[in-house]
Amino acid sequence: MNVCSKLNECLKDEAYSLRVNLSIGIVAMTDNSSNPEFVKYDWPESTRGLILSSFFWGYVISQIPAGLLAQRFGPKLFLLSTALICSVLTIATPFAAKIDWKVLCALRVLQGLAQGFIFPSVHTSLAKWVHPSERGLLATFTYSGTQIGTVLMLAVSGIIAASSAGWPGIFYISGALGVIWSVAFHIFGSNSPSEYSSITKAERDFIESMPGSSNDRKKVIPWKEIFKSKPFWALLISHCAQNWGFWTLLTQIPSYMKDVLNFNIKSNALLSALPYLIMWILSLVCSEISDFIMRRGYVSVGVGRKIFNTIGLWTPAVLLIALGYVSKENPSLAVVLLTTAIAFNSASFVGYLINHMDLSPNFAGTLMGCTNATANVFSILGPMFVGFVVTDAVTASRDTVDTMDIADFEKSR
Repeated sequence: MNVCSKLNECLKDEAYSLRVNLSIGIVAMTDNSSNPEFVKYDWPESTRGLILSSFFWGYVISQIPAGLLAQRFGPKLFLLSTALICSVLTIATPFAAKIDWKVLCALRVLQGLAQGFIFPSVHTSLAKWVHPSERGLLATFTYSGTQIGTVLMLAVSGIIAASSAGWPGIFYISGALGVIWSVAFHIFGSNSPSEYSSITKAERDFIESMPGSSNDRKKVIPWKEIFKSKPFWALLISHCAQNWGFWTLLTQIPSYMKDVLNFNIKSNALLSALPYLIMWILSLVCSEISDFIMRRGYVSVGVGRKIFNTIGLWTPAVLLIALGYVSKENPSLAVVLLTTAIAFNSASFVGYLINHMDLSPNFAGTLMGCTNATANVFSILGPMFVGFVVTDAVTASRDTVDTMDIADFEKSR
């Protein structure tokens, strides 16, 4: 497993820690019953929805420029600066909240602007570092960092919030870890195999023998051909629908655990993390199976991507339908259904998520910038929709949210 995949996996781990820390953090910030020593903010549900979605306001804007810049100048500079900026802003989060919730929103917008460079830059990096025969496994390993970061942050956030560090400790600790990663990446990171001094000649030759491999950063982007491509539009639609469902669930599960299922902050954090732990494990299993059946020629790359995308998006849809019929008096069943739904969503990692590299290795970052920019409009709308629909903690309101998630997972098949 090459150094690129290891470093990028750690980056995705840290990036998602910085992104999702507010999901648990906002529960503790608005209900300090587990640690009364720290300030409590009386933000209504609509304000909480705006705060949770504000990250994506900036995130959408920087996607396409990020893909173009990473392709032109190489991904290392942007990955390094992104991690450092986001880490510093995360450490500043408690101070922003103390001033005003609008200042907190502005800070999250800036974090989103910076993190908008991550997916396009990582895709550009993977397209240069990962051979097609290993793409399913290594790309999934890299993106599984999103689950590891989510699991770790959701799991420890409740413990930190209930400790002497309080909810501000969530942001101080995750921000400090980001600074440490930045130092490591500055030392060991590289734009491509040709620029990495420690790689063996055999590994470099193997990677650079892949179809479409090129270090030419001045290629003209074929915009007309991209937007005329039916596979690109299928990829775009799938990415959009996935983001609505995924980010609505990720930002709202802690609130659902507290308001509907009545779990305390520690149990809330651990149970919110559980689906993403299982998702991480299952994503690695799916990647091994995917690479195996494609290497053996049992299915083509295109058919394989469609099979796993269908599994990863229809299974959650069916299980969320079932979740809508579970009452709050049966929290164990609700947790099982929610965990299974999110876990099976991992199959989409070897579906739409890495299809950009299949369609165009040389422009993978640009394609990711285009689809991720559009898809994250729906990441904004999801939490905002919850904020305006859920006026209290009643189950009926949450059922409406589940229904909308189901519809979008189904549209992404």
